[in-house]
Amino acid sequence: MGFFSQLKTQLTSVFDSFTGANEEFFEELEETLILADLGVETATSAIERLREVTKERALRGADELRMALGEILVEVLSAGDAAMKLDTKPSVILVIGVNGVGKTTTIGKLATRYSKAGKKVLLAAGDTFRAAAADQLAIWAERAGVDIVRHEAGSDPASVVFDALKAAEARGADLIIIDTAGRLHNKANLMQELAKISRIIDRELPGASRETLLVLDAVTGQNGLQQAKGFAEGAGLSGIVLTKLDGTARGGIVFAIAREMGVPVKFIGVGEKAEDLQEFEPGAFVRALLG
Repeated sequence: MGFFSQLKTQLTSVFDSFTGANEEFFEELEETLILADLGVETATSAIERLREVTKERALRGADELRMALGEILVEVLSAGDAAMKLDTKPSVILVIGVNGVGKTTTIGKLATRYSKAGKKVLLAAGDTFRAAAADQLAIWAERAGVDIVRHEAGSDPASVVFDALKAAEARGADLIIIDTAGRLHNKANLMQELAKISRIIDRELPGASRETLLVLDAVTGQNGLQQAKGFAEGAGLSGIVLTKLDGTARGGIVFAIAREMGVPVKFIGVGEKAEDLQEFEPGAFVRALLG
């Protein structure tokens, strides 16, 4: 996980210069976590908890404090259930997110992942407002060897979804992955469109397993979190996919997402290849972070 190099170096420096569990140490650690995009509230509460644990357990050494901080951060990341629930045939993954976050690429990677796992996958090109969206999705469908349902640019997205659901049933698909618009004329339009798509899924596939995944770009940090909060109102999120954790991102945003949005991070994207979409594992993530 090379994207942690800068943060890891900074944290290592704080622990290496450790002379005791004093106020200066806790303040320096808190500042490092804030700069790493954990967010002020998340970093402050984590360090407050570390202070408590240090007193409760009478911790003294740097390694003891590092392990205690690790436990606290894993706890922060363990919001909700990170397992994908795709138990019915067909199941649905509805993918939402603003333009430019890597939504189409994420759908392509998901299609590849589940196709390789033996599922019959069908993609629905529900972002009909961005001219290149369906074309990009078609390229990924071809790479993954899966079917795609698409209409002309500017078509009603809900009609694409309706046709895709019917096609999935007719073709015996195990999984439908639906792309959605990342931007419309205003936020109200966008929310109405997502609500309409959601109603169609409920009506046509009552009882089907459904995951609603919000794709977030790690590079945008706290700004991305604010966008996500606005975007996710009423969308009934089941998980987050955090993309572009491949060099420039500070990575700490995942803690703020888990704490403030209360939904689990289910996947992280660490590169452009299909296999670069990885299941998110809090323990491994924190171990990589703290060394």
